[in-house]
Amino acid sequence: MSMSRTKERLVVIGGDAAGMSAASQARRLKGPDALEIVAFERGHFTSYSACGIPYWVGGDVAEREQLIARTPEEHRARDIDLRIRTEVTEIDVEGARVRYRDLASGAESWTPYDKLVIATGARPIRPELPGVDAPGVHGVQILDDGQALLDTLAAAQGRRAVVVGAGYIGVEMAEALIKRGYEVTVVNRSKEPMATLDPDMGALVHKAMEGLGITMVNDAEVTELPTGDDGRVRAVATEDAEYPADVVVLGIGVRPETTLAKAAGLPLGEHHGLLTDLAMRVRGHENIWAGGDCVEVLDLVSGSERHIPLGTHANKHGQVIGANVGGGYATFPGVVGTAVSKVCDLEIARTGLREKDARRVGLQFEAVTVESTSRAGYYPGAEPMTVKMLAERRTGRLLGVQIVGGEGAGKRVDIAAVALTAGMTVEQMTALDLGYAPPFSPVWDPILVAARKAVAAVRPHGV
Repeated sequence: MSMSRTKERLVVIGGDAAGMSAASQARRLKGPDALEIVAFERGHFTSYSACGIPYWVGGDVAEREQLIARTPEEHRARDIDLRIRTEVTEIDVEGARVRYRDLASGAESWTPYDKLVIATGARPIRPELPGVDAPGVHGVQILDDGQALLDTLAAAQGRRAVVVGAGYIGVEMAEALIKRGYEVTVVNRSKEPMATLDPDMGALVHKAMEGLGITMVNDAEVTELPTGDDGRVRAVATEDAEYPADVVVLGIGVRPETTLAKAAGLPLGEHHGLLTDLAMRVRGHENIWAGGDCVEVLDLVSGSERHIPLGTHANKHGQVIGANVGGGYATFPGVVGTAVSKVCDLEIARTGLREKDARRVGLQFEAVTVESTSRAGYYPGAEPMTVKMLAERRTGRLLGVQIVGGEGAGKRVDIAAVALTAGMTVEQMTALDLGYAPPFSPVWDPILVAARKAVAAVRPHGV
């Protein structure tokens, strides 16, 4: 490292939520005279909403630019040396430097750092299947992927789409393709769609998807993506059947993108995500931080590490990292696993543990399910909703909530997320002073109805 450098140099790998939040926060705390910031992004875009891609593909969001929160030019105007289409190929921890490649020219170079932020995100799972890399097969993770899919849809001769996987991305992409006028088949290896829910709640999503005209194929393992004479994908094959396809979207989920970190010998967890301390500093490394989809976080309910790739967490990680890099202090205590989505008018939400999560960590529990409505039953627009609640046996501690229902159902999960974070029991929840008027909820909010039923279920086992 050159001895002539007087100001600290922060290098950021990854130009989306976590990386650029960290860079921006560090810049707010330290002026350009005290801190030099260099950020590398291998794609074309920075600070965008990957969560919005299905809605852009489906036409709910008209322009790609609406998904971009801050352009490279806006970052540069804030004294962040942001280099797009530039990929970091190696981290030299011992030498405190990274090697990068300009993707346009192929030129490679090294640059030193005093502090390093790894925000390399996640990559779509692409199973090792014949035909998986054929033209017409798309993952949907970054804006470049969304653009590539739209280009394929514009050029496609036929109107048959197959989505592989029925998690958040798979379900949202299936709806987007229906809106585009495609015949859509979803091939899913699980018993029901949305494996982040228990199967009894996933069955409600299944019914709604079929109501949209989507063909659901559950309990099916894809074996091959057959291609035509032109080399393009033409179908999705399982052991039992073949489903014709003019376009295939992979919605199988994502893995932490930690290839660089692993090669550099940095600590990874069982889900292959980077392990950090509460300040988001990579464990055992004083000057390296990591955040976003490439890290594992503490699940506050189960006490174990999980990989939960969500933009909400990534932005919080970036704020925490930026504060610490910039000389302040902040921590990220963990998550409870809250997520919300929709299929047409059906809202889907979950927080905390599913039944199998609770069993895996050795918790004994009671599960209750209630049917209710989003508003007073007599008020116009009241929509049905199903609430499932898990509570720990004997203690009554809330462990998880899943909600599937019409408009007004999904965001109710936030009540449960707060209760989980606070470690509340279901009995304590029954006394929550929630807002009530007929246009907003029944006298007993569905969350409280479920809590009352859970109290009755756990009491016989208590002392």
